[in-house]
Amino acid sequence: MFTDEALDSVSVRSLWRKSQQSEQESRDCQTRAVHSAEAGIQTVFTTLSCTQTEPQDQATEQLLKQNHNEPEPLGLKDFLQRVEEAVIRELVRNARSHAFDGFQVNWGDRSQLVSCLHCLQHPISQERGLHVTSVSWSCTGSVIACAYGRIDDGNWSTERSYVCMWNLDRRGLSPSQADLVIDVPTAVTALCCHPSQPALIAGGLYSGEVVVWDTSRTQDPVLALTGMSADSHREPVYQVAWLPLQKKGEFGVLSASSGGRVLVWMVDSDQGRFILNAAYALVQQQVSHSSSVSLKARGSSTVGITSLALSPWDSDTFLVGSEGGLLLRCSFSSKVPAAAPSEGQSVTLRAPAVFSFRPHSGPIHSIHCSPFHRNLFVSAGTDGLAHLHSLLQANPLLSLRVSDSYVFQVQWSPTRPLVFAAATGQGEVQIFDLGHRSLRPAATIEQRGAGQAASCLSFNCQNPHLLAVGNTDGTVGVWQLSADLTEQSPRESSQLEQIAHQVAE
Repeated sequence: MFTDEALDSVSVRSLWRKSQQSEQESRDCQTRAVHSAEAGIQTVFTTLSCTQTEPQDQATEQLLKQNHNEPEPLGLKDFLQRVEEAVIRELVRNARSHAFDGFQVNWGDRSQLVSCLHCLQHPISQERGLHVTSVSWSCTGSVIACAYGRIDDGNWSTERSYVCMWNLDRRGLSPSQADLVIDVPTAVTALCCHPSQPALIAGGLYSGEVVVWDTSRTQDPVLALTGMSADSHREPVYQVAWLPLQKKGEFGVLSASSGGRVLVWMVDSDQGRFILNAAYALVQQQVSHSSSVSLKARGSSTVGITSLALSPWDSDTFLVGSEGGLLLRCSFSSKVPAAAPSEGQSVTLRAPAVFSFRPHSGPIHSIHCSPFHRNLFVSAGTDGLAHLHSLLQANPLLSLRVSDSYVFQVQWSPTRPLVFAAATGQGEVQIFDLGHRSLRPAATIEQRGAGQAASCLSFNCQNPHLLAVGNTDGTVGVWQLSADLTEQSPRESSQLEQIAHQVAE
């Protein structure tokens, strides 16, 4: 049914291949690089505007349009005319009033008036129960020197004591370890740093000796010592001061004791000794008859000196307070001679008293002259009062009750003409501002130890914000005063002038 059959092949040529082989060409195309960048910007426009109109008051409009010939309605003008005379009278009265003299409005917060910076102490002195009897700032204002002794022992004493110094500007300050300690064979009763040489300190001793220490000498700081001689003091020295001599730049040492003598010494640093230059004695014949009654209790013709102050205005004037309450103005009669007496020549005692003020009712512990007025000084003692005096009047201009106990020292502020401070036996330091109408203290420094007295104080003249206070517990407090107590007000000097011109009752 099926048979093989052979057929011729049929071929079909590819038209696609033929078309591809017929013509071949190569072509290409390229464009330049496309550069792109991005940028942004934003602007904000804000405007705010508003307007408001008020309807015009009809009464005001009518008043403006009113005929000036017509009488004005009753109102403000009539009221001012009625009260004008009374207001002018009160304004004139206020212009003449001194009720607010010295008052300054303080729009800021009132700062703390006093704050304690340091409490310095010498442990050995505290263990022995010694008191701080005197403090003094160096001429640079960075070093405080304090003397140790006793203020409650009236008997002869040979107990050893110390003079300690602290440098408050030193980075490693140790309040319980003094930078320098000087051993003294007897109690130190007075101390005064040199006004221009930081290394020199003058001191008065309970034994009656006067000494000058040179703190730059590490081995033996004693530069000069009076010793016990016929010309030296025989009783405790209660005041020492550096006295400028006629030769510019040189100073002598002024000392006063309870023996009634004031001595002027020249320091011979080469020989290590004092040379007596002048001597003054206060005796009964120099004191007015009304004041001599206070000498009967002493049983002697001498006046025991317990305080002394040099006038910063007159080199010939100094003030003396006695243990009997006498307050005397004295004169050197002439400037201290520049040359010392020859060897072995005795010095004649001079009579310095020239004026007697009304006496205190007890010993005068402190006198200080005002650095802002040549005639004013303040004194204080066992009566607990601070008396403001004028050199031109016998009676005090003002008496302030400072304490119910003793007042051991009083001192004017070096920057505020109306401010002074007083150290009391109750342990407080009262700071008074005479510009206040009230006689109460402007500030009070209260000590930590109960029953301890504030025995001495000293303002820092180089840094008036600092006040040093010595206590009977053996500590020295360094207090910082606020600007209220140190910055002078515009009318303060004129107020002090008014006080000085008052007539004492």
